[in-house]
Amino acid sequence: MSNSLRICAIAAISALFAGLGMSGCGSTPDLTKATALALIQANYDQQPAKGVTIEVDQMGLKQGLAANYWKLTKIYPNNRWADYTLTDVGKKALTLDAGGDVIQWRPETGNESHFFVTTVAANHLKAKEVQDAQDEVVPGVSTAKSTVFTESVVLTNVPQPLQDMLHNPGNKPSSKRHADFALNGDAWSVHSIQ
Repeated sequence: MSNSLRICAIAAISALFAGLGMSGCGSTPDLTKATALALIQANYDQQPAKGVTIEVDQMGLKQGLAANYWKLTKIYPNNRWADYTLTDVGKKALTLDAGGDVIQWRPETGNESHFFVTTVAANHLKAKEVQDAQDEVVPGVSTAKSTVFTESVVLTNVPQPLQDMLHNPGNKPSSKRHADFALNGDAWSVHSIQ
């Protein structure tokens, strides 16, 4: 093979790879923070609205009594255990995650115990504080990116006593989440949220 033929072949191959590289770089649209936030929120808005689950500790138990969500119906001989029954006001605001309408307060030591309630008012989660998207490797996805964001519960139409309970220790009204995005054609979509 002559030198001039080698040079032509190398030039042709170089031009081919340069063209492929330039077309590959230009064809992937940018995933901005605003776009990622809009996609995550749209994903949340497509899900059924749901109530907020709240862990109720001793402080929350007292707050629920003061709000007339439940009333004391039985004290046991050890003077630590008790049963509380939901009132009509309570039944309009919350459900017991254990089911029924009786709270079985059973602290093992002292007054340390808890139970869970879910608000009747249902809302969609809220996404905020999205970080810059990074390239990601996601199984089954040829082009992917990911980002970290804050997920918050929405308390629209949730009565104030339940909102107060949500801010007691043990509850997390917001948390950091991770979203993976997949490029489908020329548009990004949410692949998964963890």
